[in-house]
Amino acid sequence: MIIGLKAMNGRHWLAASNILTLPCAMPLAWRDFFALPRFTHSFAHSLLAIPFTLCFIFLLIFSTPATAAQQYEKMSDSVRSSLQQQINDSSPPRLFFDRPAEGRRWLDEMSRRLAKILPQQSVLQEESARRKFLIAVHYEATRAGLDAQLMLAVMHVESAFRKYAISSASARGLMQVMPFWTKEIGDGDVRKLFKLRANLRYGAVILRHYLDKENGDLNRALGRYNGSLGRSTYPNLVHAKLKKYWTWRS
Repeated sequence: MIIGLKAMNGRHWLAASNILTLPCAMPLAWRDFFALPRFTHSFAHSLLAIPFTLCFIFLLIFSTPATAAQQYEKMSDSVRSSLQQQINDSSPPRLFFDRPAEGRRWLDEMSRRLAKILPQQSVLQEESARRKFLIAVHYEATRAGLDAQLMLAVMHVESAFRKYAISSASARGLMQVMPFWTKEIGDGDVRKLFKLRANLRYGAVILRHYLDKENGDLNRALGRYNGSLGRSTYPNLVHAKLKKYWTWRS
């Protein structure tokens, strides 16, 4: 997070990039201010600093945990090899439903829900693009042993379904994957994180890895995925999105 102070028409504003901009302003007659005695300057400066300090504390407390990211952790050769194999699997995506009619019903319903919350000018605005995306989500989630609804909730929190999203920590794409993963378990090509299928695959494989690492504890796995292990805010956000937008009963 970058905090900047800039003067505008006799007022000061505190701007926080990528989060919000607050008018934490204190209007001041600068001409009179500089005419004050020297001992008064120090007191006036102290008063002036109060609103900026309060705003800074506000940003630290209430900024979204989605700005965090996965942390690099050394892994064994066997784990790395297993993850690499999963990343390199290039089978064409498909839906995993026992009954084709059930798969079509899921696809229609998820496409309808997704259309309601997509940002303007999203690459998923077209119906055909949404359906292709959802098939890929269901495939990558299922092959990784995850719930497709969970993956949709994670993307909702992490990137708001923005394919080209980049966080302040440099996490990229729909699933907000950190670039170091491409070197650790991929071919090192960071640009692939902006490709829909590759980003979904990395995200699913990484989340599954964290779930195994935490012995099935979903909240701790989500904490690791977001880089906020030990705090409940991010897992609670994912669960809330899952419950409100993505719950599915066949």
